Amino acid sequence: MQVSQSTVDLAEVSKFEAMAAEWWDPNGKFKPLHMLNPCRLDYITRQIAGEFGRDLTGAKPFDGLRLLDIGCGGGLLSEPMARLGADVVGADAAAGNIPVAQVHAEQSGLNIDYRNTTAESLAEAGEQFDVVLNMEVVEHVADPLAYLTACHDLLRPGGLHICSTINRNPKSFAVAIVGAEVVMRWLPRGTHDWRKFITPDELFDLLSRAGLTPVDRKGFVFNPITWSWSLSDRDLSVNYVTASLRP
Repeated sequence: MQVSQSTVDLAEVSKFEAMAAEWWDPNGKFKPLHMLNPCRLDYITRQIAGEFGRDLTGAKPFDGLRLLDIGCGGGLLSEPMARLGADVVGADAAAGNIPVAQVHAEQSGLNIDYRNTTAESLAEAGEQFDVVLNMEVVEHVADPLAYLTACHDLLRPGGLHICSTINRNPKSFAVAIVGAEVVMRWLPRGTHDWRKFITPDELFDLLSRAGLTPVDRKGFVFNPITWSWSLSDRDLSVNYVTASLRP
């Protein structure tokens, strides 16, 4: 989306620049996302490389791939994907996130197409992508099946869909609600509704009903001793991620 230069308010741009700096501060209020991001990127890049036969040691291994980052926020995933050569569209239903992401991308010398829109709107417009990243969004939507169906429609045949969310069990309530929101105060209270969390089996069923073929799932596991995240084949008890294909 382009805006006439005559409408630009430099004071507002300065505000967004300040917010962009806070979004991207690894020790600021978004520290938990910065901590998780290397683990997420490890999974995402390996899945994309494996599916499309790309060499991650190359300069721009995702060159020629069109990628959608749904719920892009400030661009913590969009920017690495653009650096790897993908043609990236970052979409977010929260209008305030888009200018923040745009400013930081410009400061980083990256060309990313950020839009204040939804998966459904993009699908209705006939947009098509090789990869759809759908990270920590599905537990926030009103109709997960309709939302995942829109993600399916956004993929070209053979396209890759990567979706992460939070399991629903007593441990996830203790960790994601009590631990993250009450004890650690990593997130504002009320950020998550435990009743809307989705088990891995439920998500696989939803993905299949949406027309996708689930092919993989892994856990994101936080180690409080090393204060770091890692991937797990077995522990999907709280945070987890899935990969699926459009046939």
